[in-house]
Amino acid sequence: MPRTDDAFVKFSSVQKTYDGQTLVVKNLNLDIARGEFLTMLGPSGSGKTTTLMMLAGFEVPTHGTILLGGIPIDKMPPHKRDIGMVFQSYALFPHMTVEENLAFPLKVRNLARADIGTRIKRALDMVRLGAYGTRRPGQLSGGQQQRVALARALIFDPKLVLMDEPLGALDKQLREQMQLEIKHIHEGLDITVVYVTHDQGEALTMSDRIAVFNDGVIQQLAAPAELYERPQNAFVAQFIGENNRLQGRVVAMNGGTCKVEIAGAGNVEALAINVEAVGRPTVLSLRPERVKLNPTPGSLPNIFAAEVAEVIYLGDHVRARVSVCGRDDFVVKLPNSECVVQIEAGSAITIGWKTEDCRALDAL
Repeated sequence: MPRTDDAFVKFSSVQKTYDGQTLVVKNLNLDIARGEFLTMLGPSGSGKTTTLMMLAGFEVPTHGTILLGGIPIDKMPPHKRDIGMVFQSYALFPHMTVEENLAFPLKVRNLARADIGTRIKRALDMVRLGAYGTRRPGQLSGGQQQRVALARALIFDPKLVLMDEPLGALDKQLREQMQLEIKHIHEGLDITVVYVTHDQGEALTMSDRIAVFNDGVIQQLAAPAELYERPQNAFVAQFIGENNRLQGRVVAMNGGTCKVEIAGAGNVEALAINVEAVGRPTVLSLRPERVKLNPTPGSLPNIFAAEVAEVIYLGDHVRARVSVCGRDDFVVKLPNSECVVQIEAGSAITIGWKTEDCRALDAL
């Protein structure tokens, strides 16, 4: 993984407003390492795309500085930043062949004809489209067009490649295939990539680190496993992967753990991650795959009676929706191999979980 102390891209106290009142990006400080694949993830309106557009040069920061390779680029026009761009819409010239589309950014940079030919062949081979150079974009599938767009962004050896929802127009299977292709190309070329998406599965699959945006602020910046396993607030826990939420009140604190009272259901022991004090409300976060079905009494600190509302068979695992602790949308995921005991809608069961798998977070 790239060193994060080697800041190739640096946002320093960057803010952006369009109307002079509402900040779309709020005091952003972010370092991106050379060779890193960093994904900006968040819902619509969270500030992630605006941040990317400021880095590309299509938007100007209202306040703060953006550095690329140690050089301020706030007032530098986009074409002088030496940045490759890949858009969801592909942005290919429909009247040009694939080779002509790839040649365009090289001709703009006045490269020699022999060098252009060599680079086109290398780029087409990289995206496995060597036999498609004479076709026009309209004669290609969506996935092939996206490969051409990727090759065009990489063909002039840019310092940095920015990708704005590049796979959003593809179907699920092709999108997952392209995720791995882009990841492997990044690893092979050792380029720096900043990627924007609202798809958390995509971000988890491809990234070295993920910056989770909401309301113009990075809520958490971490590696994929860290984000999923150890979310620092309720927004991140809910946005990254499936998550059970139980609302309660802190009744006791004991170092790194706490006891939370769930109205009408009893107390839950949890890790005290982001809680204010005894007596304050909190949200418990628990991943569905961490929940145990019918645990032996006394084997877990948190065991509750539940009723199965729905069972869905999904091949490699079973997903059960249960009513427990005052909620009827609590989800349990069980690997198919562990479903020794048959469960069905309407049956009474017990469920349980470890203290370390339950995180007490800020109450949104």
